[in-house]
Amino acid sequence: MTPSWHILGAGSLGGLWATRLFRAGVPPRVILRTPQRLADYHASGGLSLIEHDRCSLYPVAAELPDARTPISRLLVACKAYDAEAAIAELAPRLVKGADILLLQNGLGSQQAIAERWPDSRCVFVSSTEGAYREGDFRIVHAGQGHNWLGAPEGRTPPSWLAELDAAGIPYAWTDDILGKLWRKLAINCAINPLSVLHDCRNGQLLTQRTSLHRLCNELGDLLRACNQAGAAEGLEDEVLRVVEATANNYSSMYQDVRNGRRTEVSFLLGQACRTAQRQGLATPELCGLLERLQAFLRRHGLPAD
Repeated sequence: MTPSWHILGAGSLGGLWATRLFRAGVPPRVILRTPQRLADYHASGGLSLIEHDRCSLYPVAAELPDARTPISRLLVACKAYDAEAAIAELAPRLVKGADILLLQNGLGSQQAIAERWPDSRCVFVSSTEGAYREGDFRIVHAGQGHNWLGAPEGRTPPSWLAELDAAGIPYAWTDDILGKLWRKLAINCAINPLSVLHDCRNGQLLTQRTSLHRLCNELGDLLRACNQAGAAEGLEDEVLRVVEATANNYSSMYQDVRNGRRTEVSFLLGQACRTAQRQGLATPELCGLLERLQAFLRRHGLPAD
């Protein structure tokens, strides 16, 4: 019997993976945190996915963390600051050698999880897919992207990658997943905080070219100091390409702030600044941006970490 995909987090990316697996005949099960959320989910009839202005409803199975079914393949699609505690709640259900796919922004949470559950194979995922929640259990697929998957210890690609092919989930297995995650972290550090502080869509950051240039210079120095020279190459050009390609979009951090949610600043800009400090690298632009962002978050009653 083919193992089910258990998906922790019914937000934008978790819902996007769940619906695509479901319609391909690969059985996913969404794990919801509370009985009330489960009741709301059942009342909604499942997950709705909006693609090309067309909405389809998928009655994906759902359960609570304390369900008894064993978990052999877990996609963790919750926020970075929630991920470790959320997995701990499910840990008694993990079979030995379970695959844990980590779909978190930034860096730090993945390493902590891999260290805590050494008997599982942790697969790190770096995604550029565009998706957002229009409402509870309603996901809009806003832009086709790509998913890079890899294990930091460089294991053989798993056989279940064929199920991603069947589901039409665009992916590639890479032996340099940390490089991909560092690259994405750098792009997010350049774009997301500025979009929050300037209260703007991504495209309006083209008026902040000087700030972007200075940030990219420091981020490139940081990547090279962390032995990620490949991730530093052409960074500023890619940041500008992302800004232009997503000109009408709001960054994920902007959306978190607008909806009164905690941001992932500690795993993005905070991680960059802490790593620079450990490397003995001066990054006044990055650290100054972090201070301004944290002050902004405090003024708006949101956690600054």
